[in-house]
Amino acid sequence: MGFRRLSQKTLSAGVIATSCACFLLNGCGDSGGGGAVRSGRTAFLSMGTAPVGGAFPLVGGAICEVLNNHKGENNWKFQPKGTKGSQQNIRQLAQGQLQLALSNAAITYFAVRCEAGWERAYEMRAMATLAPNVAMFITREDSGINSIPDLKGRRVVIGPAGAGFEMFVQPLLAAHDVSYGDFTPLNATQSGAVGLLGDGSADAAFLGGAIPTGSITQACSTHDIRFIPFGERERQQLVNDYDFFQRFTVPKDKYSDLTEDFQGMNVGSMHLITSADQDEDLIYQITKTIWEHRDEIATKHPAGKAINENNVARYTGTEFHPGAIRFYREAGLWPDSDPAAVTAPTDSGASAEATADATIEEVGG
Repeated sequence: MGFRRLSQKTLSAGVIATSCACFLLNGCGDSGGGGAVRSGRTAFLSMGTAPVGGAFPLVGGAICEVLNNHKGENNWKFQPKGTKGSQQNIRQLAQGQLQLALSNAAITYFAVRCEAGWERAYEMRAMATLAPNVAMFITREDSGINSIPDLKGRRVVIGPAGAGFEMFVQPLLAAHDVSYGDFTPLNATQSGAVGLLGDGSADAAFLGGAIPTGSITQACSTHDIRFIPFGERERQQLVNDYDFFQRFTVPKDKYSDLTEDFQGMNVGSMHLITSADQDEDLIYQITKTIWEHRDEIATKHPAGKAINENNVARYTGTEFHPGAIRFYREAGLWPDSDPAAVTAPTDSGASAEATADATIEEVGG
């Protein structure tokens, strides 16, 4: 697949000329340039989310509402736009059909590098790191599956078709010397996966989101469930190799079938992104407004609690937009000693409560 880690500084070098040229062409247009939002004209701006029924539309709607309610001198009007999720959002940002979008950090990571099936490199930039996406393999207690290598030869649910889950599932498997060809992959929603486990049509399923995740709670209430552990060496190697992976401890009291804390993984946070050529002053103003009214966003959706000092500017493998960097520096959220970004803490289990009703189906996009 050609998966690899690239530094933010490396990503920056290849896009300076493109960004400058696009700024000259697009920077002052009605679609969101800094001039438009400070003039008498209203700048109508769209934020891509995901299909109705998940966290992306709710979080996007909350952010748009706060931006519209606190525009100050900015003459903008934000509208959340339902899409098919992260992959479509990235493509529509590149085409200028969207100005902002929500995405899974793993999917954006590979999009900017032209890897994992992307047909070209997409010049995306991060604005804010949001809710964690904590996912794991589970199985019935009587399945005989005790480790990820034990998935070989079995039937495994790996997410809905076309959702992009392979962009974080494949590296997880590869670290444990397992590939899709080693088992029978099945596509299903989270609730559908629980049903397949229950009637014996699947031997294991990849489920998750925020903690607790409803589908896992449901599985534990109807079956005796085993949480398939990640190898500790493999877990650390994934964190070392990919900026979007993050260690995450799931407290044992979150699921009835856990007998001890589970050493899990954040497999790709929800984050707010834009295109590299979007106007710097506009992105500065948007980032500033979101930060200053983060508490109001949190009252509308728990994912807003992830807009905090320890997380919002955390680097997940996608370079931050210069407008966002400018604000984070002013706010003291961007360390001068590290020009790349704020990096992830060793473990982020404490943030689990912040996103209680987000699910992997939306975060996966």
